[in-house]
Amino acid sequence: MALFDRKDKSRYASFTRRSFMTSCGMGGVFLLLTGRLYHLQILEGDQYMTQAEDNRVNLRLLPPPRGRILDRFGVPLADNRRNYRVVIVAEQASQGVEEALDAIGRIITLNPHQRDKALHDISQNRRFAPVPVVENLSWEEFARINLHLPYLPGVQPDVGETRSYPFGTELSHVLGYVAAAGPEEQKSDNDRLLDLPGFRVGKRGIEKQFDKDLRGSAGASRVEVNAYGRIIRELSYTEGVPGKDVYLTIDRELQHFVEDRLGDESAACVVMDIATGDILALCSSPGYDPNQFNLGISLDQWRDLTGNDHKPLVNKALAGAYPPGSTFKPAMALAAVENGLADLKVTCSGVMTLGNHEFHCWKKEGHGEVDLHRGIQLSCDIFFYEVARRLGIDKMEEASRKLGLGAPTGIEMPGETSGFIPSRAWKRQRFGIPWQQGETLVNGIGQGYVLTTPIQLCTLAARLASGRAVTPRIAHAVGDAILPRAIPGPLPFSDDAFAAVRDGLNAVTNEVGGTAFAWRISEPGFEMAGKTGTAQVRRISKEERITGVRKNETLPWNLRDHALFFAYAPVTQPRYACVVVIEHGAVGAHPQVQIARDLLLFAQTRDPLRLKTAYPTRAAAVTPAMSAPRKNT
Repeated sequence: MALFDRKDKSRYASFTRRSFMTSCGMGGVFLLLTGRLYHLQILEGDQYMTQAEDNRVNLRLLPPPRGRILDRFGVPLADNRRNYRVVIVAEQASQGVEEALDAIGRIITLNPHQRDKALHDISQNRRFAPVPVVENLSWEEFARINLHLPYLPGVQPDVGETRSYPFGTELSHVLGYVAAAGPEEQKSDNDRLLDLPGFRVGKRGIEKQFDKDLRGSAGASRVEVNAYGRIIRELSYTEGVPGKDVYLTIDRELQHFVEDRLGDESAACVVMDIATGDILALCSSPGYDPNQFNLGISLDQWRDLTGNDHKPLVNKALAGAYPPGSTFKPAMALAAVENGLADLKVTCSGVMTLGNHEFHCWKKEGHGEVDLHRGIQLSCDIFFYEVARRLGIDKMEEASRKLGLGAPTGIEMPGETSGFIPSRAWKRQRFGIPWQQGETLVNGIGQGYVLTTPIQLCTLAARLASGRAVTPRIAHAVGDAILPRAIPGPLPFSDDAFAAVRDGLNAVTNEVGGTAFAWRISEPGFEMAGKTGTAQVRRISKEERITGVRKNETLPWNLRDHALFFAYAPVTQPRYACVVVIEHGAVGAHPQVQIARDLLLFAQTRDPLRLKTAYPTRAAAVTPAMSAPRKNT
C-alpha cells in the first residue's frame, strides 16, 4: 500500500512540474504577444497607421503651368497651348493592344516609332495605367478619335499642356527650348517635379537660365487606391502654383527685322541700348525650331541640324569666337592716345618690314601719310602695326581688358564664351617660348591670338560711344520683381581719347574715303558711326602676294574671310549700338555694313526705347498663364 502511495505521489509531482512549466511557457508566450501588441499598437501605432494610410491613399504630383517668356512690350515669345493626345489602357483593350494601335493608325497618322514606343511603355507599366500613344494632335485629328471612340475599347482622348514657340526659328537662340528632364538634371535637382515621367525642363537660353522661376510649384491629387494600385476615387485636389512670367528687353519687331535681313547667312547680330545695356535684338543665323525639341525631334531632323556647316545649334552671338580684325583697331587707337601717341604719323607704302619678315597692308599700294584719324577712317594696317610696335603687348592687353575684352560680359544667358586676349605669361605657359614682336604687330590689327564674340563687340561699340562701362542684359523682370540694374560707371580713359576715336569712327561712315562711306545712313539726324573689319581664316602665301591675293568671291565658302562691322547711331547722341558678323562673308558689297545700316535706321525710326508701352503692367497687358486642365481620375 505504501508502495502505491509513493508512486501516486511521484506521478502527481511530475504532473505538477509539467503543468507548471507549461503554464510558464504559455504565460511567457502570452507576455511576449502582449508586449509585441503593445509595441505595435501603442508605441509604433502612429507609424503603422501612416503606412497603412499610404497604402490606401496615394499622393500624385500635378505639373503646374510653365511661366511665359515675353518681350519688352508684352508679346508672348514662349507660351503654353493645349496638348490633344490619345492614351490607351491595356486591360480595357478587349480586342488586344496591337489591334487597338492598328485601329488608331487607320484614323490618324501613327508612325512606327510612336507605335513601338507605345508598346514598350505598355510593357513597362501596369495594365490598368493609361499610356500615351500619340501627342500634339490637331483639333481635326482629335475630333476624329472622339468620333470613333465607341469602336475603340481601351482608347481614351486626353487633354494636357505643352510648350509653344509661336515665332519658330526666329528667337530660338534667345529662348532655347524645353525637353524631358534627363538623369543629370534629376541627380542635381531635388525638385520632385523632375520625377514625373516626361516632365520638361529648360535646356538652353532663357528657358534654362530661368528654369526654376518658369517651372512653378507642383499641385497634388490625393486618390484612394485598392491593393493593386487601381484608383477608386479622388479625395482632394490642390492646384499647383504657375511658373513666373519672364519679361525680356528684346523688341520682337526689331528681332524679326534683323532675322529677316540675315536670311540664310551663317551670321550673328546684336542690337543694344547704349545707355542701359538692354539687348533689343540678339540673333544667330541660321536658327532651329524649338518646337521640334518639345514635340520630339526625329533622327533625320537631328542629323540635319548637327551636319549643317552653318551650325544652327550654336548661338554665334554669345559662343562664336572670331578674330575681330579691324574692329579691334579702335581699342588700339584709344590705347595709343592714352599713351602719348595721339599725334603719331606713319607713311604707309603698303608693306612694313620687321627683321626678315614683311607685314602687308590690305591696300597693296599703301595709303601714304596716315595719322590717327585717317588710320581709323581708312583702316590702315601699317599705321596700327606701328601703334602696336610702340605700345607693346603689355599695354595692348591692359587697354583691351579695361574695355571688357577677353572676359564674359555677364549677360543672363548660358553658354557665353570669354573670347581671348593674349599676354606674355600666357604665351610662355602655353608654348614654353617667349612672346615675339611680330606677334605684337599681328595682334594690333585684330589677328593672331585675339578672339572676340559678337556680344563683346557690341558692348565695345556701346562703351566707345558712351565712355561708360555698359554691361549687356536681356532680362527685365521675373514675375512682378524687376531685376536690379547696375548704373555703368566711367571707363578709365580720358575724354580726349574717346573724342579722337569717335571722330575716326564717324569718318569711317560719313567722310569720303571711309571704308563704309558707300553704305552710310544719309537721312539727316540718323547718321551712324562704326568700324568695318575683315578676319582672315587662311594664310596668304608669299607667292600669292606677288601674283595677287585671290578675292573671296573666287574661294570656296569655308576659305573666305569673316566680315565684321560694329556701329552706333545717331552720331550726335548715340542711342543704339549694333554688331553684325557674317561668317565667310567678306565680299566687295560689304553685306555686314548694309545690314547694320538698315537695322540702325529701322531702330531709330521705330525707336523702341521711347515707346511708352514698354514693360506694361502685368495685370493690364497680358492674360494670366493658362491653367493646366484637370485630368479625370
